[in-house]
Amino acid sequence: GGAPGLERGRAGAASRGPGSSCLLPTGAEEPGMEAEAQELPLGCSGGDGSPAAGRSPEGEERREPPQASVSNGGDEDSGRELVELKVIWNKNKYDVKFCLDSTGAELKQKIHSLTGLPPAMQKVMFKGLLPEEKTLREIKVTNGAKIMVVGSTINDVLAVNTPKEAAQQEVKAEENKKEPLCRQKQHRKVLDKGKPDDVMPSVKGVQERLPTVPLSGMYNKSGGKVRLTFKLEQDQLWIGTKERTEKLPMGSIKNVVSEPIEGHEDYHMMAFQLGPTEASYYWVYWVPTQYVDAIKDTVLGKWQYF
Repeated sequence: GGAPGLERGRAGAASRGPGSSCLLPTGAEEPGMEAEAQELPLGCSGGDGSPAAGRSPEGEERREPPQASVSNGGDEDSGRELVELKVIWNKNKYDVKFCLDSTGAELKQKIHSLTGLPPAMQKVMFKGLLPEEKTLREIKVTNGAKIMVVGSTINDVLAVNTPKEAAQQEVKAEENKKEPLCRQKQHRKVLDKGKPDDVMPSVKGVQERLPTVPLSGMYNKSGGKVRLTFKLEQDQLWIGTKERTEKLPMGSIKNVVSEPIEGHEDYHMMAFQLGPTEASYYWVYWVPTQYVDAIKDTVLGKWQYF
């Protein structure tokens, strides 16, 4: 009765043959498997520097599709070619080796780990603004490339903003004590000329975003025509007169004050503080009221990431 079973056993053994791979007991590995696992390409900078010990060969097989990459904050990537970068932020320089096939977004993560600056607060510059979705290879980053980073940490922002707000409150309190600005002699000199003939129309009781065209039809302190252009992509305010155009970084403007013009409350007089004291105020008259808040928010910075 046991003969057929015996036959099956012999047939099974024969079918394996000398060259075929026999099943090893669990835990045992074929010779050479160990070496193969070691030779598999590691990520670009190997994370903590340890080889991929402990990963099963089958696990490596599952990760094999050529384009797949495991990204761990930009440190580990399927790309094998490294590029040496000089990352410059806030007078600090960092020498970084990074995968050529990593994206701009992954580089931002790396910068975060170096500087503590969250990606959302980074402006990363390499021949213009670094595109997040493209790889360093695609944007032709080469060895020794300088990567400029602009941005402040949350703590820096709070440290700067708190005194600024306090200063604004002091200015307001001071203004309340004084007579209205528009009655002061220096301002009367300009306001008594009346509205400029090309003044922009004003809309009372409405707050509007800055228009895409420059704000024009206003006077400056000497009674000359002035226009304001907000260059958001360059983070600059351009103050243009007939003679010249001043290009001011938004961050250099310490404060913005404004007050409605008596008898013409739909227009404001506004000052940009360019230095440490009131003597550095640059005055602009006949600003349409609907843009006043947008100008203050743009210049003094309403932080988008709060």
